[in-house]
Amino acid sequence: MMWNEASPYISKTTRLPRKCFYRARAHSNPLSDSYFPVPISPCHVDYAFHFPQLFPSSNKVSKKIQFADIGCGFGGLLISLSTLFPDTLMIGMELRDKVTEYVKERVLALRVAHPNQYQNVSVVRTISMKYIPNYFEKGQLSKMFFLFPDPHFKEKNHRRCVISPHLLNEYAYVLGVGGIMYTITDVEELGEWTKACLEGHPMFEALIDEELEADPVVKLSSSATEEGQKVARNGGQTFQVVFRCIVLSVCSE
Repeated sequence: MMWNEASPYISKTTRLPRKCFYRARAHSNPLSDSYFPVPISPCHVDYAFHFPQLFPSSNKVSKKIQFADIGCGFGGLLISLSTLFPDTLMIGMELRDKVTEYVKERVLALRVAHPNQYQNVSVVRTISMKYIPNYFEKGQLSKMFFLFPDPHFKEKNHRRCVISPHLLNEYAYVLGVGGIMYTITDVEELGEWTKACLEGHPMFEALIDEELEADPVVKLSSSATEEGQKVARNGGQTFQVVFRCIVLSVCSE
């Protein structure tokens, strides 16, 4: 779908896509076999497609994606981060096709309305739990976001959790040393699970309170997303876990 001001999918007041036409199920199976194109390796990611104004050709890429919003939903965090970090490339990774299409149209509309902004943000439909190494090189990312993910309460569904001990190995691989993983949920059990997984991994350490207070992204991660705003409206409680990727310590006798 191409962006068109006369389209019924576009709000006549904001000129942004109308979310009501892009509704999808709140939960999706991340282990599904849905088909969509996946780059063979990070060097095959089409930067010219995602950031056309910055890179007319993918053969002339001067910098790489540094922020990844895993399960980006309707893109609220990405849009806020885009102007806060205008020189940083960032991408959202979303499984639901309609939601991904909404974010694409939203970014395109914002680029048209603000020609010199939002050129550094994009979205891709993919299963991040499977294909993270296809998109990012070792140590490429400086920030990863896991905001209000599906809780998957039942023990038999724990393998579907986007945060788990074995998946943390992949996240540590694509995060550079000092890279930060931001997570937040309104489900206490999931917050405890996430914290336990990160505390038990040798390549992550928690940020101290002073660091959390000084980081503007910490507050943004709880307020910029549509889900976070809904929790706030309903007076709900959130559980935030923020960890840094560190060098693996090797003990020697």
